[in-house]
Amino acid sequence: MQIDRSPLARPFPAMPAIAGVTLRVARAHYKAWDRCDLTYVELAEGTSIAGVFTKSACASSEVELGRAAVKRGRAQALIVNAGNANAFTGYRGREAVEAIQAQVSAALGCGADEVFVSSTGVIGVPLPKDKARAGVAAALVAQPCGWQDAAVAIGTTDTFAKGAGASAMLGETRVELAGIIKGSGMIAPDMATMLGYIFTDADIAPVFLQEMLERANAATFSCITVDGDTSTSDTVLVFATGRAGNARIEGWHSPGADAFAAALADVCRNLAQSVVRDGEGAAKFITIRVSGAVSDDSARRIGLAIANSPLVKTAIAGGDANWGRVVMAVGKAGEPADRDRLSIAFGGVWAAKNGLPVDDYDETPVAAHLKGEDIDIAVDLGLGEGHATVWTCDLTHGYIAINADYRS
Repeated sequence: MQIDRSPLARPFPAMPAIAGVTLRVARAHYKAWDRCDLTYVELAEGTSIAGVFTKSACASSEVELGRAAVKRGRAQALIVNAGNANAFTGYRGREAVEAIQAQVSAALGCGADEVFVSSTGVIGVPLPKDKARAGVAAALVAQPCGWQDAAVAIGTTDTFAKGAGASAMLGETRVELAGIIKGSGMIAPDMATMLGYIFTDADIAPVFLQEMLERANAATFSCITVDGDTSTSDTVLVFATGRAGNARIEGWHSPGADAFAAALADVCRNLAQSVVRDGEGAAKFITIRVSGAVSDDSARRIGLAIANSPLVKTAIAGGDANWGRVVMAVGKAGEPADRDRLSIAFGGVWAAKNGLPVDDYDETPVAAHLKGEDIDIAVDLGLGEGHATVWTCDLTHGYIAINADYRS
């Protein structure tokens, strides 16, 4: 089916080339579409890698193999298949991944565990080995492409290409970061349903790169939700080629470590928010700020309870400032809350404070705010110093239409 471009879409940003990274795309014809659906990224020898993956108990073979290989800390290639998740496919799915790894590792002369594979699309259909083999063969000899072409090729129900870039000074050396991501539905922590890839020319030890990614993930990718459903294939990988020439970053004591961590978090945040902006059927981007919780983790869980509530999301879709639904979501979150300390605001206007409706509450500015595309909800629990920000979108008829026809 044809899916209209999200009204929340943002233009694809200008992003720097990353030394030691070569992008190529090809057509494996996993689905009957007129576009490239296999992405191949060749990485400089010695590239460090870090990764975070879905916590689904039904994870794909790509996730299982990637989760084991990322611990070795090195990578030389990435293959992304779009249109087929290759999940819940048993030994046939694993064989398909291992065949891709063998094909690429033979071409590059590297270990199979240095070839990372991701797949996204329909669950329960084994990845066709013949199409994968032909697609990889075509990608190996294809002309290099740019970030936007690669971002388009990894998408499924995405309506726009998503990317983000940043730079940081590590001592006297400027390093670049560039990331692409796909995701539109089946989005919920931990992590959101997506495939995301970030590349940098910085020289960073794999163990510390993993630590920085996990920290960034906790405040970004694990703070978004579209529909409360977690995929079998969620993956975010960071590749550091080491070609910038900076003194190797080994830990927080290394010069420039804080600057790189901030840049990485910025890229992760922009990518995460772009996924929400492309939520299936979404018309509004919603930011939920929770404060006054007993801990940051508690605040995050409360924020996600609000963000995942169909009643809250449909109220926002209809422009209804129904703060009672927010009260409901806070109450069901299973986290410490006190009805008589709870305060709720829309667009900076407090509708309820300390468990009571505000006496002079005027819904006019709130109604105007809810007509816009960017919606802000603030919740203060009045219990402690814990705070978190969660991002989601509204729930419209478009979500039903897209997912009712997904396999057709």
